[in-house]
Amino acid sequence: MNAFQKLMNHATRLTRSGKLQAATAAIQAALGAKGAERREITPAFDVIDVHAREVPVPQQQPGVDPAEPGEFVSGSSGSGTAGRDFKLYIPPGAGERRLPLVVMLHGCTQDPDDFARGTGMNDAALARGFYVLYPAQSCRANPQRCWNWFKHNHQQRGSGEPAIVAEMTREVMARHPIDPQRVYVAGLSAGGAMAAILGSAYPDLYAAVGVHSGLAAGAATNLPAALGAMRGGAPAPTEPAHGVPTIVFHGDADSTVHPANGEHVIAACTGTRSSVQTHQLPGGSTRACTRQVHVDAADGRVVAEHWLVHGSPHAWSGGNSQGTYTDSLGPDATAEMLRFFFEHPQQPRQ
Repeated sequence: MNAFQKLMNHATRLTRSGKLQAATAAIQAALGAKGAERREITPAFDVIDVHAREVPVPQQQPGVDPAEPGEFVSGSSGSGTAGRDFKLYIPPGAGERRLPLVVMLHGCTQDPDDFARGTGMNDAALARGFYVLYPAQSCRANPQRCWNWFKHNHQQRGSGEPAIVAEMTREVMARHPIDPQRVYVAGLSAGGAMAAILGSAYPDLYAAVGVHSGLAAGAATNLPAALGAMRGGAPAPTEPAHGVPTIVFHGDADSTVHPANGEHVIAACTGTRSSVQTHQLPGGSTRACTRQVHVDAADGRVVAEHWLVHGSPHAWSGGNSQGTYTDSLGPDATAEMLRFFFEHPQQPRQ
């Protein structure tokens, strides 16, 4: 049985059980799978970031993770070169009130299921009550499923992948009872770099940003510059600070994306407007880390946090080893990002 038939059978079961919203998403995924059978995969674009490797995926019913209450449904947004698949976690009881939405952008070679397992974001969403959207990069756009953060046509509002993810976010918001004041975006590595771009380009849509092991918006506009930025840190940003609340996690033993890039993400948010409070957090059951809190000098608001995790590699801090690129010894990046996000609902813009 091919993917199209499996997804259509799953949609039938959902319909019979009265889960019409999930059934619709499964049908959309099935149509996307049917189209994929007829498409040829074009040769490679630029390949950067981590090396590709096969990720074993547990066998499960299409569109649903049986280990998690709530629903984890498949869907798609857009068409043609602008089309992307996604997974959406819907917590139990959704529809009774407006809930936050967290958009999670995976790293190279990852996919939504792998990223959800590694970050444990769906477990957090079950416990705290919010939606999680996982856009999936396509192999047609990048053969290692990297978000194309380093290309000039994917770095602006209304253009390329930022526009694709923003439109997907809006579509999910239109279909589900989501609080528009509490929509957030986070990502790892190439996904972290794209999250930084989205925060800068769409401050009216995303209330706060989480960048894990990523780079600042505009860190590079071509492949050679991207490789240089990843090895040694991009030049410090020269654009005015965008001011979107931002939390950064980065390991100081990261040999894939230089830790200096985390400092540049913070600088792109705060500029010179903030004072810094530094806290040394000793190890124990987790890695030691240095946490810097950036406070707006004008009104005392926390505008950014920078967590430098000592000894951590290119991996999601505090992540679950069931997913790729995780460091279970680090402090819990998922919990800290959520704390930071929910402390920062959307503010009126000047």
